[in-house]
Amino acid sequence: MNLALIYPLYMDLRHSSWLLQQKNETEPMFLSFIIPVGVFLLVAARRPSEDLSMIALAAWWHISHGAVMAIQTVEAGIHGVHKNFTDVIVFLVVGGVLLALRPAKQEVVAPVLA
Repeated sequence: MNLALIYPLYMDLRHSSWLLQQKNETEPMFLSFIIPVGVFLLVAARRPSEDLSMIALAAWWHISHGAVMAIQTVEAGIHGVHKNFTDVIVFLVVGGVLLALRPAKQEVVAPVLA
């Protein structure tokens, strides 16, 4: 999911749409954070038991982001602006799946010297 955002970031930067149409500089900055998380998750997928912290970071980041977006969506509805909950659900599901599939922490046993 995270790496799929490379194209929208490219288009935002190439056509300056973040400045000229959206008048919102936070989107490219936000995408520039999300994309590297995807890269590091792919690296962590090779040896998940060695990268538990990265997987946990990505999972809780998705969950916290989904929670904030849920609050914003409800607030928008209160003020008469219709927003869709689809992106909220996607972020919460991705975070939940990352937590559910994260391997258990393995105890490191030091070798006994005889």
